[in-house]
Amino acid sequence: MPMKKRKRNTVFINGFFISLIVMMVSPYSLFAQGTDNVRISGYLQGNPVRISAELPEPFGKETWWEYRLQNRLNVAWFATPDLTFHWQMRTRFFAGDLVRDFPQYADGIDTDDGLVNLSWMITQQDNWLLHYIPDRLYAEWHLGDWDIRVGRQRVNWGVNMITNPNDIFNIYSFYDFDYPERPGSDAIRVLRHIGFASRFEVAVSPGRDLRNSVAAALYAFDLRGYDVQLISGYYRERFTTGAGWAGDFRGAGIKGETMFYADINRQNGTRETNFIFSSSVDYMFENSLFLVAEFLYNHEGGREEFLLMAEELTPDNPSFSTYQATAHATYPIHPLVDGSIAAIWYPDEKAVFISPSLSWSVGQNLDFQILGQFFTGSDDSVFGSAGNLLTASLTYNF
Repeated sequence: MPMKKRKRNTVFINGFFISLIVMMVSPYSLFAQGTDNVRISGYLQGNPVRISAELPEPFGKETWWEYRLQNRLNVAWFATPDLTFHWQMRTRFFAGDLVRDFPQYADGIDTDDGLVNLSWMITQQDNWLLHYIPDRLYAEWHLGDWDIRVGRQRVNWGVNMITNPNDIFNIYSFYDFDYPERPGSDAIRVLRHIGFASRFEVAVSPGRDLRNSVAAALYAFDLRGYDVQLISGYYRERFTTGAGWAGDFRGAGIKGETMFYADINRQNGTRETNFIFSSSVDYMFENSLFLVAEFLYNHEGGREEFLLMAEELTPDNPSFSTYQATAHATYPIHPLVDGSIAAIWYPDEKAVFISPSLSWSVGQNLDFQILGQFFTGSDDSVFGSAGNLLTASLTYNF
């Protein structure tokens, strides 16, 4: 074996075991002898990822391998019957071609858009890195009909199962295959329950400057058996207002969300606006087949280019095309095996996204999954060279 390759492998192996030790000797050990008022959960997950894409010159068509190890740790301290502190974090090890070939890749991982930068690059080498970031770190008070949260949290206002225009604080991406918890935001959230099915919420997420801040109010109520919510507020120098609804029609779930955005400051004498609408239907058949169908319209949607794992969505532009139709099916093939397939059609881009997956409950706390993400489109479509992804994961839950 050439000396250079042997040295690279040695560095990789050393990095892997260092990262594994750091993940296992985590804050869990601090609470291993904890009391009844401390609750700990999480998982340890490992997965290889194969990515292929056709990039602009001089790269051309390339294939990359990446190896990930992720430790998720959730800590809740019930200080009093009314006061709870939450600390949830991700410690992730990345190794392989992407870290080595793209110096900006590590910069994309070591980012924190919150008011306080809590991202920590523990160590970084030529072809591997170890990174830590908490995505929940908040205190929660329950005072009668009042709920108050302060700190990094998830302000979950979405209704749909696939795309959520109402999630103006911390939108998530359907393409993000290894982040089921979804991101949070640094915010203050006050919720007041009004009667049986109504509530009023106010949330403020201050940015490092005013133009990156978000503040909004939500009023939710029941209307003839449908849950309805009205939203209005400020999103990064834009006024926004919208609504969401959810109900049942002959056993099928009917959901929808809509948002409107308008620039507060006129640019060149005009005020840029955007209108977003999404509606979905879900149904569970007697054989346990679960189907979801959704249509999304995003007036300002569309990109000049797209690369899998390199694009981010924003609440005021939550899709990569103007029109998007999605179908998602899950079916229990066996009591221990679930199959799933999702398909997204981008009619204005003449492209399709397909994502099949297979999950197997190997043991009581051990799960195995295989997942693929594949784009296909015309030569004129931005998705024509978007890239394909194949991954497998083994997850131990504790």
